[in-house]
Amino acid sequence: MNGACDSEKVHGIPIQEGEMKSPAWGKRSLTVYASVVIVFLETGMAQSWTQKAGGVLPLRTFTSSQSSDSVRSERGSPLLSKVDTANRSAWGVDILLSNNGFGLGTFYRREFTPDLSGLVTLSFSESKDDREVERFDPYLGTSYVPGKLNRFLVLPLMVGVQYRLFREDIMDSFRPYVNAGVGPTMIFSSPYTEITDQPGVGFQTKQVDFFKSLGRGQAHYTAGAFLGLGAVFGTERSNFFGISIRYYFTYLFGEGLPSLYNSSTGGVAGTKKDFGGFFIAFNFGVGY
Repeated sequence: MNGACDSEKVHGIPIQEGEMKSPAWGKRSLTVYASVVIVFLETGMAQSWTQKAGGVLPLRTFTSSQSSDSVRSERGSPLLSKVDTANRSAWGVDILLSNNGFGLGTFYRREFTPDLSGLVTLSFSESKDDREVERFDPYLGTSYVPGKLNRFLVLPLMVGVQYRLFREDIMDSFRPYVNAGVGPTMIFSSPYTEITDQPGVGFQTKQVDFFKSLGRGQAHYTAGAFLGLGAVFGTERSNFFGISIRYYFTYLFGEGLPSLYNSSTGGVAGTKKDFGGFFIAFNFGVGY
């Protein structure tokens, strides 16, 4: 690829008319997803509150030999109280969705009190420069990002707490909560484009395969944190499902990491320092 280019440029990246795809599409998509999640949580909370207020209880079958005293004895039995108040644990997987794409994670949660739990999460997801513009090549049937220099994978290990909301007001099958955590974060940078100087010509570029680039990557470390809001559906004595919205604070101090290159000179045209942002997490777990 020659350094000379007569097309219009944005941040040093050539833009052909009709080819550019607005980078704002991801933000709009995430906003729509977040709105759906919020409506879903509000609907579940309203239904659980209605059931709690209306006295809707699970169906039970009694024989003629069972008296009201036996029912009261069952509800207040030491065995049932011990099960209900025992510390419970849960683990599972997270599917993450953000402006940058998808991610995967795992979590472990330990209940300290009926309202307060400890939480450990580990996840990995891709991070991109906000100035990236993805294009599609109709001849090759592939997508590419002109001017992109490096890929970034973010792996935060967070330790935090989770607090259950409205436990006395809504049913146990819907458990809203807030959570927060802090911990170390690894940012793994690997080459997306290989730039080779050609004396007398300029430079040439070649896109690096994802798996090959991993062997040429470099890890960088920083501290991170997150705040979240969500809800769990189902009982934690069996399989359960949850949805949450999190905001990760992941900032790399210093000059940042090279993310874009200049199409005319081959030099670094942009760096990235902020690797956080909003995530929607779908949680699938099992309690024991």
